[in-house]
Amino acid sequence: MAAEGLAVRKIMEILRLYFELGASQRVIARSVGCAHSTVGDYVGRAQTLGLDSWDKIAPLSEAELDQKLFTQATPQLETSAPTTRSRKPLPNWNELHLELRRVGVTVELLWQEYREEFPNGFGRTQFCEHYSRYKKKLSLVMRQEHKAGEKCFVDYSGNGIPIVNIKTGEVTMCELFVAALGASSYTFAHATPTQQLPNWLSSHVKMYEFFGGVPTLTIPDNLKSGVTKVCRYDPEINRSYNDLAEHYGTCILPARPYTPRDKAKVESAVLVAQRWIVAVLRKRIFHSLADVNTAIAECLEKINNKTMRHLGKSRRELFLAIDKPAHKPLPQKVFELAEWKKVRLNIDYHVVLDDHYYSAPFQLVHAELWLRATASAVELFHRGTRVASHVRSYLRYKNTTLPEHMPPAHRHHAEWTPSRIIGWAQKFGPACGELVSQIIASKTHPELGYRAALGIVRMERKYGVTRLEKACTKALALNSASYRTVKTILVNAAEDIPMPGTEAPNVTILKSAENIRGPHYFN
Repeated sequence: MAAEGLAVRKIMEILRLYFELGASQRVIARSVGCAHSTVGDYVGRAQTLGLDSWDKIAPLSEAELDQKLFTQATPQLETSAPTTRSRKPLPNWNELHLELRRVGVTVELLWQEYREEFPNGFGRTQFCEHYSRYKKKLSLVMRQEHKAGEKCFVDYSGNGIPIVNIKTGEVTMCELFVAALGASSYTFAHATPTQQLPNWLSSHVKMYEFFGGVPTLTIPDNLKSGVTKVCRYDPEINRSYNDLAEHYGTCILPARPYTPRDKAKVESAVLVAQRWIVAVLRKRIFHSLADVNTAIAECLEKINNKTMRHLGKSRRELFLAIDKPAHKPLPQKVFELAEWKKVRLNIDYHVVLDDHYYSAPFQLVHAELWLRATASAVELFHRGTRVASHVRSYLRYKNTTLPEHMPPAHRHHAEWTPSRIIGWAQKFGPACGELVSQIIASKTHPELGYRAALGIVRMERKYGVTRLEKACTKALALNSASYRTVKTILVNAAEDIPMPGTEAPNVTILKSAENIRGPHYFN
């Protein structure tokens, strides 16, 4: 069934953001990477079919949703209506500027309240003009209008903090994760060993716990750990990052590349972190990441409690008054980091993760699957439906196989059989055939040896028949029938090197010389 050019997984995300989070169509379009009219089309289709809440949509698999949305024509609803963007901001200017960050508060409302208190005060036009002059005196960050509880900006600081190994004296630089809330500028910072995905996600978890709630939008810069495909119009969010967004009920909205205004808030927070964390701690010596984060927490207390000159209030005061009441509560269940990757099911009906093999139903051989791995489990999905689940194993070159995933015992695999693969290997020479035969015979189920056998015969393309046959001969002589042994021999060009104990005696006949004593010397 056609999903009209958009993956069903993305359509599911569109409906989640619309029905569960209540995000606008334009925000959803930027987050998912499509036209806002497309968002309206899918929302309209769902509503026409009675799928008008996330509770009705969440239980559906991707295949079921695809079938419901596209098996019958649904009328396209109007997706956009003219909206009036009321200009915002007005007298105590600081207070009015902060009031505008509250949900639903507009300049019109503030002007009406102002005229009720001062009937002879400014007219609406003058009111707005004065407020505009006031805003121009503010910095770019303070000038932007962020609604209460709406946005959180995240990024890494360019400068880290050195950690000295107390035993070796080696110095390593940790990374500094920085976040700031849009309305209150309330700031969070956390040191991590790297910027890799596990550290990126764990910093988000700590950030939400620090805030004690979850904002509607989480806006990262285009860091590779979070955004796998950088594009102004169609960014691709890392699936693990998207898992975190679903768990916490937030929407990931990457900043547009080459658009500094999109991330002005976090750039300001990074500057604050460099001045009031990195610079302040520059003379201290740290021996562990825990010590660094303890010191950072002390700095954050000072940063968030310090009164901001332009607004006359601290970040903490603004956070407690504006952002915190509008945040969503933290989920009761702790987020578990999961790694996603695309895999293709091999002819041995196994996929590989960290050199360990996991089975899936043999009927899906050659199909593309999504693999989801946590610290304790490995799951495989086909078109959004889970088809296999295993306890994660860290034993290299071993396999985890469920009996129900194997072909029926009374018939061979429809296309590949042990005899066929052994016959293929014998075309390159008897040693190659014998090696492949031993590999397949060593497995509890022949199919588990197919991958290694095919890997060996395919090395002929790179190294040639002669070298492959010699390498197999040597592997058999070493009593080491495995793919890794043959590959090691070929990579090191060791197939012609004699084995220990088989070299011919190296006898050299020396001619007579003045400094050599002959047998006559002892007569």
